[in-house]
Amino acid sequence: MLDHLRELGHRVNPKRIRRLYQLMDLHAVGPRSNTSRPHKGEGHTIYPYLLRSIKIERSNQVWAMDITYVPVGNGYMYLVAIIDLYSRFIVGWSLSNTMTASWCKGCLKTAILRYGKPEILNTDQGSQFTCLEFTEFVASQENIQFSMDGKGRAIDNIFIERFWRSLKYEKIYIEPSDDGIELFGKIKAYMEFYNTKRSHQSLGRKKPEEVYSRAA
Repeated sequence: MLDHLRELGHRVNPKRIRRLYQLMDLHAVGPRSNTSRPHKGEGHTIYPYLLRSIKIERSNQVWAMDITYVPVGNGYMYLVAIIDLYSRFIVGWSLSNTMTASWCKGCLKTAILRYGKPEILNTDQGSQFTCLEFTEFVASQENIQFSMDGKGRAIDNIFIERFWRSLKYEKIYIEPSDDGIELFGKIKAYMEFYNTKRSHQSLGRKKPEEVYSRAA
């Protein structure tokens, strides 16, 4: 927009354009603000990254959990999801208008009740995952090791990052939602499609549910 306005002869600077965009609540269709801000202070624990040399060869060996923004109406909501890294199967997800540790814990608890426990749970260093409420819950689950990505290393959680891209570019961005109810329905439909109908080249053209069920 800066280049476009300058080509038209307007004397503008990036700060003014940014301020006007904010006033009009305009933003690009793409990644929003960082949802993985670490919290520096008491009651927050950073766990070591455990996946560097591990070979993932079975379902429920490693789950990855992450949070992203999804646009709705003139704003956005938060989506958390948990992916089984071996099968790419989504074992849990939840949509909310607030980003809290209780919400993340509830999503993980539901996934464990439905599919059992992973051997390793990997997250980023976002404050929802490092706070006492969430880390104590993970610690209370026998035989789960907690792993966290290196600071600023999105590539450590690459499989769920790829899933976010698929969800947004195959569903969310091309079918905008006016409210949370509509958005929830579309995400639910996509989760069903992704798990049961969308084949993956890396899985030998099999579907995530098929690979997860065979190896579980």
